[in-house]
Amino acid sequence: MILIDDPRWPAHGRLWSHLVSDHSLDELHTFARANDLPARAFDLDHYDVPAEAHERLVAAGATAVDGHTLVRRLIASGLRVRARDRA
Repeated sequence: MILIDDPRWPAHGRLWSHLVSDHSLDELHTFARANDLPARAFDLDHYDVPAEAHERLVAAGATAVDGHTLVRRLIASGLRVRARDRA
């Protein structure tokens, strides 16, 4: 399942959401490509998406969840890349 959290993460003068899959990175990349997300938005286990894309991605099939739920589901999937494992 594709999940997206609320746009609440500030950077570059705007708010951002995280888009993840709780199934596979292939599912995540396929959804991202189908919805015109740039490859540069991918950050090891999620895509950073601007607030203005949130509604469009939900309409395309992403499930809106709160940030805690998103992280718990990502961890449970085994796809989470921990902060200490990032380069």
